[in-house]
Amino acid sequence: MSKKIIQKVRGVRDILPDEQRYFKYLSECFEHACGRSGYSKIYTPTVEPASLFIRTLGKNTDIVEREMYNFKDRSGNAVVLRPEGTASVLRAYLEEGMTSWPQPVKLYYQLPIFRYDRPQAGRYREHWQYGVEVIGDKSPIIDVNVIALSLRVLKSVGLSDVSLQINSIGCPNCRPKYRKVLISYLNENEKKLCPDCKRRLKSNPLRVLDCKQKGCQEISAEAPQTVNHLCNICHEHFKTILEYLDELDIVYEINPQLVRGLDYYIRTVFELWSESEGANASLGGGGRYDGMTELLGGKPVAGIGFGLGADRIVAEMQRQNIELPKGHEVEVYVAQLGEEAKKKCYKLLFDLQNAGIGAEGAIEKGSISEQLKAANRFKVPYTLIIGQKEAFSDTVIIKDMHSGAQEIYPTDKVVKEVKKRLEKLQ
Repeated sequence: MSKKIIQKVRGVRDILPDEQRYFKYLSECFEHACGRSGYSKIYTPTVEPASLFIRTLGKNTDIVEREMYNFKDRSGNAVVLRPEGTASVLRAYLEEGMTSWPQPVKLYYQLPIFRYDRPQAGRYREHWQYGVEVIGDKSPIIDVNVIALSLRVLKSVGLSDVSLQINSIGCPNCRPKYRKVLISYLNENEKKLCPDCKRRLKSNPLRVLDCKQKGCQEISAEAPQTVNHLCNICHEHFKTILEYLDELDIVYEINPQLVRGLDYYIRTVFELWSESEGANASLGGGGRYDGMTELLGGKPVAGIGFGLGADRIVAEMQRQNIELPKGHEVEVYVAQLGEEAKKKCYKLLFDLQNAGIGAEGAIEKGSISEQLKAANRFKVPYTLIIGQKEAFSDTVIIKDMHSGAQEIYPTDKVVKEVKKRLEKLQ
């Protein structure tokens, strides 16, 4: 009796080679944009203390209440698989002495994030988040810089029709007054709220505005708006951001329902959505979190950042049929026929790869037709063929895979000739 094949855990996935090409391109574009904007890369641990996220995200957030992967380690410590990136970076900022660095500290990361949520298209229990954090600057112009960087990344991978939605949710000075006004309005409509929002009404009423249930969205659409209840400082902060976005010709929409359901956000919150035909998913978002360091035992420090959902961006790139630029893929295929040709084939592969040319070959394959099929799968422009005759005459056939034309070259001139041909194709 054969054993049952072990399958992956529900809600996670394998990222196979064809999709890896998109992830690699996105990663390269993201790193390039961040590096050119003065950011430095950071990795944080996958496993963190549970208290890190309970303190920063808030006990009544969905992540803490029901989405975190939490457990006790063998020493009895309460730990979690990292459910978001910002708190980990802030913990590192304090713990690793970055408070003494020149401020602001600008960091970026590419990390797997773990949330036990209902699996659906573009949303996995393990997903990749590409994010940035700017710590130590409260200027609204920094908010604009961060927003512009997030849009630049999406544009650099070829995504079109990306919309920016933005809002200000105030600060600890003005939010209590707005909270009272909102609670009063929601109490009048409590019967129409979903069970989760009835619970949120008592613990975290702003989260009602973030609910995706149709009935709750209809109620939120008529709710008092945060931007109409800002203190003077928050009002000027938001006004400056919008003025600078206008100056940069960045189109935006003020979305009164946008609150980004984590407790640490204050003032600026924003999201990026694909508006292309058939798309309906947030590609990322972020906001300001001044004072979050206080929750971790440090002095108050201003901060703002964003996170991009790499899985969703890749899915959108594929949906829009974005053509990836030529890069590190196989450029030529080497085919052979006969024992002596195998050795020559192996040496030619070695020489091509050492010359920086992407090359592949099937040393153990039998027929030439089978090897040419493999070459077609790699979509190479040229196949180099060494048969018995070529092996003894120290020559190589260069076959143009598009026209079918074949030419014979001395082995010692093949690498130079192939390199020249490939450069002409670029």
